[in-house]
Amino acid sequence: MRAEPNCPRCASSLHPPGLWSSAWRCDAHGAVHPLRPAVQPTPELVHSIASRAAVPVWLPWPLARGWLVTGLAAAGDERTGARATAVACTGPAPLGGVGELVLVAEEPGVGLGARYAGLTGPDPGNVGDERPADVKIQAAGHPTPMWTLDRTPADRAVYVGEALGCWIWAVLWPDSAGFLLIDDFALTDLRDAGHELDLPLGALSPRLSA
Repeated sequence: MRAEPNCPRCASSLHPPGLWSSAWRCDAHGAVHPLRPAVQPTPELVHSIASRAAVPVWLPWPLARGWLVTGLAAAGDERTGARATAVACTGPAPLGGVGELVLVAEEPGVGLGARYAGLTGPDPGNVGDERPADVKIQAAGHPTPMWTLDRTPADRAVYVGEALGCWIWAVLWPDSAGFLLIDDFALTDLRDAGHELDLPLGALSPRLSA
């Protein structure tokens, strides 16, 4: 049985398009881009999601030693294409134990990054208006400043910036895993390179379904 899409903001069930509307609708948030259930990655699925995405599909590349790609998710339908994407990675945390990372690219208002970050609103707000960036990464070869958010749950680190006209979110567990972003952290857009990279793949991360 095929799992039904859910709301990218709150994970609630959706009302499908009908006679009077082509939109998927959430009782709490109105018209939304439907979030398809997260999938365990395979080379074919990586290529399929990347080829239909209207936003970047970010991946740290090269991956840190011992890290694996552990999940993919996308919000959008056949009519709109993916308007938000999420890629999960899992590996050794900088200070010991297991670290987990979810990278989200999305158009403003979708709300998928805020969901993983533990926020109630769809967007991060006015980041970067009053203070310098906390880290600077490379996104598709471009220097990209990112800022931490201080109103998120204490068990994770959340960084937000903008790249290629979209929000970019990096949500990491535990919060100390944020050290990964400090030293030469670079992202590639799998729309350009996903089918060419030899990706180390692992079991599906539960973070994408949380």
